Amino acid sequence: MNDPKPIDVLVVGAGPAGSALAIDLVRRGLDVRIVDKSPHAFDGSRAKGVQPRSLEVLDDLGALDDVLAGGDIYPKLGLHGGPLTLPWKMFPHREATADVPYPNTWLIPQYRTDRALHARLRQLGLGVEFGREMVELTQDADTVTVKVAGVDGIEEITARYVVGADGGASGVRRRLDIGFAGSTDESDRMLIVDASVTGLARNRWHMWPRPGGRLIGACPIPHSDAFQWIVRLTPDEEPPREKDAIVRRIREHTRDRRIELHDIHWTSVFRPNIRLAEHYGRGRVFLAGDAAHVHTPAGAQGLNTGIQDAYNLGWKIAQVLAGADARLLDTYEAERQPIAAGVLGLSTEKWAGIARLDPSSMKRGKDEQQLALSYFGGPLAPADGESTPTLRVGDRAPDAELLDADGRQIRLFDVLRGPDFTAIAYGADAAEALGNLNWPAAGARLKRITVGPGGALTDLSNTLQRAFGLAGDTLLLIRPDGYLGHIATRDFLTTTHKAAQAMTP
Repeated sequence: MNDPKPIDVLVVGAGPAGSALAIDLVRRGLDVRIVDKSPHAFDGSRAKGVQPRSLEVLDDLGALDDVLAGGDIYPKLGLHGGPLTLPWKMFPHREATADVPYPNTWLIPQYRTDRALHARLRQLGLGVEFGREMVELTQDADTVTVKVAGVDGIEEITARYVVGADGGASGVRRRLDIGFAGSTDESDRMLIVDASVTGLARNRWHMWPRPGGRLIGACPIPHSDAFQWIVRLTPDEEPPREKDAIVRRIREHTRDRRIELHDIHWTSVFRPNIRLAEHYGRGRVFLAGDAAHVHTPAGAQGLNTGIQDAYNLGWKIAQVLAGADARLLDTYEAERQPIAAGVLGLSTEKWAGIARLDPSSMKRGKDEQQLALSYFGGPLAPADGESTPTLRVGDRAPDAELLDADGRQIRLFDVLRGPDFTAIAYGADAAEALGNLNWPAAGARLKRITVGPGGALTDLSNTLQRAFGLAGDTLLLIRPDGYLGHIATRDFLTTTHKAAQAMTP
């Protein structure tokens, strides 16, 4: 069976990155398919930490409610040393503020994150096509042709763009012949086990560190009786596979014979890979998520970086399909590859610290939360652009608490939600300029918001003013992925129009 008409985008891989991308593309009205070679959705807990910035992205994509319902805040660590257990706060608990509505890393097993994204896709009218493996890929100047193997045979799909979000062993990346620079330490392995457990308190993420980097950890999976066990194997150790052997291994290390595993739901042997794709695409094919970068598990960075790859790429593909300059797609690699390189360094440093039993390596803070990641200095955020005392072009647009014309409280993120650009005029002169700003009819629309006297919104508590560092009339252009595309405090029309040209048809 062959598809006679090219679709807009084929996404290969239905993990967090691929699913988030498909959601973003579908809500933009594009013709999308998403395939995955696995026979069904992923069953393991694997990547279990969703960072505050990713929670904001999931909010915008419409999947946050299910993610919040499926998880919980992280418990304190319980560091076991002989008869003593030391409580250790790995994640400082923060209260929500006007500019950061989701300040804490969220503990949720990956299978629930995947299913929340798949449920959102179904709401939008698209289902994941499981049991369908890409076996061939070719492209020309206008389209990409992919052969997909399934139970019904080979199907040929033609798409204007293809995105490989098919994991660290990406077949898409291999067919593009893109290098995957880095290392895999075959001697450093972890057995990961999801199992129902008795004999262990659920109010702690238990860790039993031992000299030489030997470690066993057990993190409670929310809303279940299961834990995710991590057993760091010695270099020559054969991973135990049967339940009794796994229990023996755990008891020998922990010296706690009360621990009992009842049902093993999922097991895997994990080797920390530290790799970064030399390019994030070639021609009309792009890479996202683990296909572009793989990390150690320390710091919960991989899944989050992949979701934000998707969030960066989706609107750019849609804009180019609507008539924007194709060079906009070059900014995907230029913006995201340096972010992944920095994240790789962070997670690698944390992983090495755990091996040394360095307590500081178990601390988590703003670096892991990804709220401060910025595209400043990149192709869409020139370093010579205007700034405010708190923000530069390319920075994340913070949230704020505003009042609408009826006096009801509204979050700025509620205003920004959706696939559009947003322009915020603060002050009378900026508002006048915004009213005269021309915007293309094709592609993402522009929401025009005025804040202040006579405006649609009022910053009664000055939360917008403080978060954005507004000292006078300012026109802000916010990209569809929630980053500042332009800041204008003078020459509002000329400078904003110039900045928009690089991102619009």
